[in-house]
Amino acid sequence: MGALLTTGDQIADLGPKLFAGGVPSGIEVVDCGGHCLAPGLIDMHAFVGEPGAEHKESFASASAAAAAGGITTLICLPNTEPAIDEPAIVEYVERRARENSLVRVQPMASITKGLAGAEMSEMGLLIEAGAVAFSDGDRAVASARVMRRALSYSTLFGKLVIQHAEDPSLSKDGAMNEGDVATRLGLAGIPVAAEALVVERDVRLVAMTGARYHVALVSAGDTLDVVRGAKAKGLQVSCGTAPHYFALNENAVNDYRTFAKVSPPLRSEDDRQAVIAAIKDGTIDVIVSAHMPQDVESKRLPFGQAAFGAAGLETMLAVSLILHHDHGLSLNDILYKMTAAPAKLLGLASRGALRTGAKADLMLFDPDKPWRVNVDKLRGKSKNTPYEGLPLTGKVLMTVVDGLKVFDATH
Repeated sequence: MGALLTTGDQIADLGPKLFAGGVPSGIEVVDCGGHCLAPGLIDMHAFVGEPGAEHKESFASASAAAAAGGITTLICLPNTEPAIDEPAIVEYVERRARENSLVRVQPMASITKGLAGAEMSEMGLLIEAGAVAFSDGDRAVASARVMRRALSYSTLFGKLVIQHAEDPSLSKDGAMNEGDVATRLGLAGIPVAAEALVVERDVRLVAMTGARYHVALVSAGDTLDVVRGAKAKGLQVSCGTAPHYFALNENAVNDYRTFAKVSPPLRSEDDRQAVIAAIKDGTIDVIVSAHMPQDVESKRLPFGQAAFGAAGLETMLAVSLILHHDHGLSLNDILYKMTAAPAKLLGLASRGALRTGAKADLMLFDPDKPWRVNVDKLRGKSKNTPYEGLPLTGKVLMTVVDGLKVFDATH
């Protein structure tokens, strides 16, 4: 129990004894009702359709969904049309977000021009324009030569290079995890090796260059073994995962459910358990939404032809709380991976913590409130959630950005 005081866009003071003698007049009071007040979540892996795919998601719709999910900072992926590979596009994204978004939006820029994997983008100019990290979004940098150059050049700036670990030569034409379920459904499989081999190669390149390297979405135990080994050697290697990799397994695609078609694919039950264990032991540094909205035309297709991706902004926290309710992780440990940890990786010094002088980006939530996912009530434009109808426990009640309420479900 305690109190927190914001002045303008900053946290001015906080603590258990603040206002012990009463609240001075003229201060607006928000009674949290015994619920949990936490830093706003920082989602460092989300696709927003602008520019080029506004029919799937816009800054307005994505930020409304993010605010309802307790997310106050959204790091958007560069695989837009055109790709975020030039300073002018970075500036366009930031301007559009300022005009239309309820939450903070900051872009990643692409590692390679046009996401083609051949020619490096101008990292220095992109950073000056506002890029917070580098990634080729939903595709891997397949060339070892290009990745080595990108990692080496990134050391001049200290920015994170983020890899979508899926070897295109092994994953091409695949639709789901390779294994018995894929065989039974008659679907082409994507082997775990497609993920692990990319990370094994990149770890060697990190050792050569001394760069900061991050695996965007880890889905498999073999990959986690590679990351553990890299960390044991003292390399600057980190990784993230999304809720569907610890809440679901490959059986979620039974009956050819395209809303459960994601990249990398949902893996075996052993891999799901390995992801949970890696969150517990700290191998996995961050939890992200992996928000990849797809419209009806992209998903209501035969499984092999349907687009990859799941909507995840509004459910990120609640599904992650499964780790608390079912697997014994503390609320602090779970929240750290969605607040302070991404802030540290991305160099967002004023965010991700409740401390004096930090940004007044806050989330109030009830960790024990039950609710059921209803796609008709999701605020994003695309409704491609794999959790439709799933009962969850834990609900965001209020979200504050720069000291201003952007979502309030307390009334």
